[in-house]
Amino acid sequence: MNLYFRIFRSIIYVPLFIFFFGWIAERVRIYDQKIGWVLPAWATLPGILLMAAGGLLVLTCVTFFIIRGKGTPAFFDAPTEFVATGPYRYVRNPMYIGGFILLIGFGLVRHSISILIFSILYMVLFHLFVVYYEEPTLEKQFGKSYLDYKKKTHRWIPGWI
Repeated sequence: MNLYFRIFRSIIYVPLFIFFFGWIAERVRIYDQKIGWVLPAWATLPGILLMAAGGLLVLTCVTFFIIRGKGTPAFFDAPTEFVATGPYRYVRNPMYIGGFILLIGFGLVRHSISILIFSILYMVLFHLFVVYYEEPTLEKQFGKSYLDYKKKTHRWIPGWI
């Protein structure tokens, strides 16, 4: 698959995924009034910083998927080459971690406890997706190289921590 075609498809997929989760996050805000907790005004700045950090991590992962993996971040258009460099050198799922950080930041910016709770649900759902779909699929696709990678690289906590 052509590099430019992978870039083009990623330019379409990544914003769609981000907008999809942002749309869901905005929908859960209706529960803020029922919960009754209000986040302080100072939460905006840390939220912006977290959104920037999470977004940068996601974009870095996308770049490695396009260039090294010869694919896109979409599970239905996944990389064909095994990627264990860049952020993937330290943790197996940095893109999901980046999305989680971005979503937490969004919750802080929107002063929404419901979005923060949704962020936790996001991680639980993606953990289940990783354990029951993604890892078995990668084991079948990449065999021993992925199994060796799993032994030395943590799923969620970076190796340098």
